[in-house]
Amino acid sequence: MNEASFFKTLETQYSNQLPFVVYSRPINSIIKCWLQKDDVLHKTDTFTESGFVFAPFDFNQQSIVLPEAHCEHFVLEIDKLESDENTTKFAVTETNKDAHINLVSKGIEAIKNGELKKVVLSRYDAKEQTKNNPISIFKRLFNAYKNAMVYCWYHPKVGLWLGATPELLFKVEGKKLTTISLAGTQPYNSSSKPIWTDKEIEEQQIVTDYIMHQIAPYTKQNSISEVETVKAGNLMHLKSRITSVIEEDSSLKSIIEALHPTPAVCGFPKQKSKDFILQNENYNREYYTGFLGELNLKQSKTRNTNRRNVENSVYAVVRTQSNFYVNLRCMQLKDNEALIYVGGGITKDSIPEKEWEETVNKTKTIGNVLD
Repeated sequence: MNEASFFKTLETQYSNQLPFVVYSRPINSIIKCWLQKDDVLHKTDTFTESGFVFAPFDFNQQSIVLPEAHCEHFVLEIDKLESDENTTKFAVTETNKDAHINLVSKGIEAIKNGELKKVVLSRYDAKEQTKNNPISIFKRLFNAYKNAMVYCWYHPKVGLWLGATPELLFKVEGKKLTTISLAGTQPYNSSSKPIWTDKEIEEQQIVTDYIMHQIAPYTKQNSISEVETVKAGNLMHLKSRITSVIEEDSSLKSIIEALHPTPAVCGFPKQKSKDFILQNENYNREYYTGFLGELNLKQSKTRNTNRRNVENSVYAVVRTQSNFYVNLRCMQLKDNEALIYVGGGITKDSIPEKEWEETVNKTKTIGNVLD
């Protein structure tokens, strides 16, 4: 399938108000498209199905699956898409600045009082959309963010979301588990190396320690890479990679419940920071800081056990694979508006004004692809 027919098929699906997802994983020239054949809303709370999952921040809300067997699947391999590049820069509104600074100040106070060690506080910025073409926005995201999971997801009974997230929640290949610890943010500067503060280094270490503690009951042979600086769009982050082997009696759902939501999007301790968010942010995150991705897809690989007699010793190994990404750097298109969701990690050393500025930088990162 060529580029024109691929996106014409996608446009037809959207105009018929039928569910779909189009996405490309990081550092990948392959775009995948799933088109559900009807508008049935499929939910999951077991995560045993095969499909594409779209899960919320709060597990008390519904997780949606586009079932593999109920979808048509198309693949396009391409490095750059034909796209009408947007030259208009996104203007951040100041209307909720005071509210966010007050929210951050309240979070810092709770940390200093010993109630929390870290909490991630967020907001959204709304921009009126006149064209409101999600396929065009997806093309711009794909061209701009090669180091991100870029997606456009739609269900007529839920809504329409787009994003370019740099953060892997975790992936599973057979029994191998891989996840990352990502935290700390500063603008990218091509002329100088980033200098990380104690606050940012501590924030990333909190995430690493938390992940190791959470997966310990379900895994073995855990290892952590050195901390490195990674670029996502026009922002820089601190990152470590964690690999493990899942114990035989551990389910995929148990790993999800252990890791979601991470301190990078919620805080620490998890339940207390989550309660603080639900009580103080004064809006519903919905699928922002939830997760999305391929769920229990079968993967076949050939294996050779006898090099001397290759013809008689090659066989196929079938195992399941899941890839989940945290829904960051995302937006929701709703009622002729683009709602852009952004947040930041708050610790005892946070400065409310600078936290506001960080959300402004993040808003521009995703907002600049809008019409």
